[in-house]
Amino acid sequence: MKGIVLAAGKGTRLYPMTKPVCKPLLPVYDKPLIYYPIAILMQAGISDILVIVPPGETETFAALLGDGGQFGLRVSYAEQTVARGIADALLIGEEFVGDDQVCLVLGDNIFYAPTLGATLKKAAAQTSGATVFGYWVEDPRPFGVVEFDESGKAISIEEKPRYPKSNYIVPGLYFYDRQVMEIARGLKPSARGELEITDVNLEYLHREQLRVMPLERNFVWLDAGTADSLLAAGQTIKKIQDETGRYVGCLEELGLYEGWLEVGHVHQTGEQLGMTLYGKYLQCL
Repeated sequence: MKGIVLAAGKGTRLYPMTKPVCKPLLPVYDKPLIYYPIAILMQAGISDILVIVPPGETETFAALLGDGGQFGLRVSYAEQTVARGIADALLIGEEFVGDDQVCLVLGDNIFYAPTLGATLKKAAAQTSGATVFGYWVEDPRPFGVVEFDESGKAISIEEKPRYPKSNYIVPGLYFYDRQVMEIARGLKPSARGELEITDVNLEYLHREQLRVMPLERNFVWLDAGTADSLLAAGQTIKKIQDETGRYVGCLEELGLYEGWLEVGHVHQTGEQLGMTLYGKYLQCL
């Protein structure tokens, strides 16, 4: 399975912070925001990743992530020249994905749970159809909202409804089989002029091939798209790390855990960053 991180948003809701720097490169406590969605892919067992960036920003992202080798990854880049919606990431990444399955994650989404890795690997193990997640929020109106029947089966998804049919939204993490490229190529722009990821999910729903996995209440999902949510995300990450003694979104640690890195490599990186708590943490792994 291949992984795609859509990190091409302009971050206009965060102006003026994002005028000189892309939103996915902003700090969330002690790491760049983009570390967290990459960590999601790694916990799903995905090491071949395409990062989709704004026009002219490839070198900026490459200065941080390189070719991914320092994390045990293979990272490549593509630019989204025109903001055409989330589903456009699938078309941009079509050649990269090839005949593989794909997991698409948004560059400003953060997930955490003690059992997150097992949940993601279960979703990645599905060889047909699509798997998305249902996350309970108090106000679902700004999101894609999923409706379930009495048996817990998803029966509808509605994008930004005025009157939501449930409190479960679909966060920015999607697992798809090979059909997704054919579906994405057939999309028509919405009234917003975008290729909507909800339309992709609806097509799978109509084909009776969409699985919606409700996430338990102990799962943390953060959408760092506004100044308030960015601050809250940083505070949440600090709290989790302080309480558990384990880092969230530490790519070197995840590479070691997945067997893609040797412990000596991680310790060497820790020594290079020895003046930071992050570096000290790596040296103790």
